[in-house]
Amino acid sequence: MINDEIRDREVRVIASNGDQLGVMLTRRAMELAEEQQLDLVKIVVNAHPPVCKLMDYDKYRFEQSKREREIRKNQKIVTLKEVQLSATIEDNDMQVKAKNAIRFLEEGDKVKVTIRFRGRQITHSEIGLKVMHQFLDMVKDFAVMERRPLLEGRHMIMMLAPIPTKDPPKDSKETARSIPPRPSGAPTQVR
Repeated sequence: MINDEIRDREVRVIASNGDQLGVMLTRRAMELAEEQQLDLVKIVVNAHPPVCKLMDYDKYRFEQSKREREIRKNQKIVTLKEVQLSATIEDNDMQVKAKNAIRFLEEGDKVKVTIRFRGRQITHSEIGLKVMHQFLDMVKDFAVMERRPLLEGRHMIMMLAPIPTKDPPKDSKETARSIPPRPSGAPTQVR
């Protein structure tokens, strides 16, 4: 609530620089805000009396939205992609599925690998487990197993996540230290 929306009789007022101005009538706090060409904003509603601050509300909202945009820009959205295998999958088909999974992992997405058992295949779930391990061996350089293969009904599900990468040092001092210094007595090459 800001300015005229504040209906309380008394409020505790904080100045724009953070100083406590004390408890005063809302009408007096509004006059003070008008003198300083600021808004009276209720920041703690449940306090007794409520706490209000003198501030430029439009500027505050602008900075808040700017901060939220910056946070969203730096946020990496991880999506979940699915690769479906079968217990009787051929090697070439598995290589194609592995290439797709590697592409998903390189893009930073997680991969859900599923095998759906049909008919009596469910009685030989060890075959599905063998296929899962074979698939994991094909993508092991790009993925870590986040969840081991588990049987859920007629499906066996395994979760893979991309291998965490470490960012190279951005500080120029660190890169300068990584280059070994030339010995003082070493000859220099002239072209």
